[in-house]
Amino acid sequence: MKGQPHVLAIVLAGGEGKRLWPLTADRAKPAVPFGGNYRLIDFVLSNLVNAGYHRLCVLTQYKSHSLDRHISTTWRLSSVLGQYITPVPAQQRLGPRWYTGSADAIYQSLNLVYDERPDQIVVFGADHVYRMDPSQMVAQHVDSGAGVTVAGIRVPRAEAKAFGCIDSDEHGRITRFLEKPSDPPHVPDDPEVTFASMGNYVFRTEVLLDALRADAANPESMHDMGGDIIPMLVGEGAAMVYDFDENEVPGATERDRGYWRDVGTLDAYYESHLDLVSVHPVFNLYNHRWPIRTATPPLPPAKFVNSGTAVESMVGPGSIISGATVRESVISADVVIDDGATVEGSVLLPGARVGKGAVVRRAILDKNVSVLDGAQIGVDLAADRHRFTVSPGGIVVLGKGERAE
Repeated sequence: MKGQPHVLAIVLAGGEGKRLWPLTADRAKPAVPFGGNYRLIDFVLSNLVNAGYHRLCVLTQYKSHSLDRHISTTWRLSSVLGQYITPVPAQQRLGPRWYTGSADAIYQSLNLVYDERPDQIVVFGADHVYRMDPSQMVAQHVDSGAGVTVAGIRVPRAEAKAFGCIDSDEHGRITRFLEKPSDPPHVPDDPEVTFASMGNYVFRTEVLLDALRADAANPESMHDMGGDIIPMLVGEGAAMVYDFDENEVPGATERDRGYWRDVGTLDAYYESHLDLVSVHPVFNLYNHRWPIRTATPPLPPAKFVNSGTAVESMVGPGSIISGATVRESVISADVVIDDGATVEGSVLLPGARVGKGAVVRRAILDKNVSVLDGAQIGVDLAADRHRFTVSPGGIVVLGKGERAE
């Protein structure tokens, strides 16, 4: 649009996701299914596309096949209008080596910037669950004249030790950027609250290019965006904070406004699913004014037969609940739960099968998992630990294609 800056969006999607194993045993973290229909990367791509940004590069690395396929088959924009969302694998353009960090990933992919010649570069992470209108952050960034703007979410100081924390003055200028500090700083207007970095940044193009070149020449650097690039620019007085609390998303409810979750652990992944299923959900997937976009499989509607029921649950297309009881669960596409089975507080990914009389409680079943007739998951955690992964919070996780007898 006239008067709008020319923006290139770069999505960092190379995360290995070790803490989500076994869900990441065969896929990149941003490709992990979420919410019945989606993959984690659909949230950031939806936010960017809904905001009007249609030139997006997704930098991938680890186990990226399913992620590349999902982007290529789902996220097709208009080439006639110069729009694209393209997965970019590690290409070893600067020598025979993989990316050594998120900053190095962009540095090794600067041909994308040279080809597009944007005014501003949006750099967002790929594995958080949230709604955001990035254009509001870009507008503040441009108006402030900052070299970089960092999105900050307000969290209680007592919880901020797990995040990269932002110390800013009353004008929004970042004075310190601290990685997991023991004594987090507070926001100027509330001594009990800290700005935690969301891992979302907006850069003036020339500022990012200069910072990446300086970082690449520094043998002491870890070549990380949050660990190296942002502190460098904070030291130069070039960084501002964007208060996520000020972001207004069309259609947001008072309950889910400002929702943001880092689903980097099995427990966080599980708890984020429970946020979806209540009558008034903590995160509302049914906001038609700011949709989370994806491609749905060509399957018939879900079917409930033989008095099968699902209460406070989401059930995906093609799934069959036959004489079974489902409570407080997210059931993805093409799942079959057979007569007499009980599924409670669980997340079932596509293709899972739960046999007759089986019990599944507080569990995550990956794609094509089979729980055989009469089997019990989540009933005896001591026994489950000998067979499967059990999270610190007591969630039993079965990896792709596993069988429970």
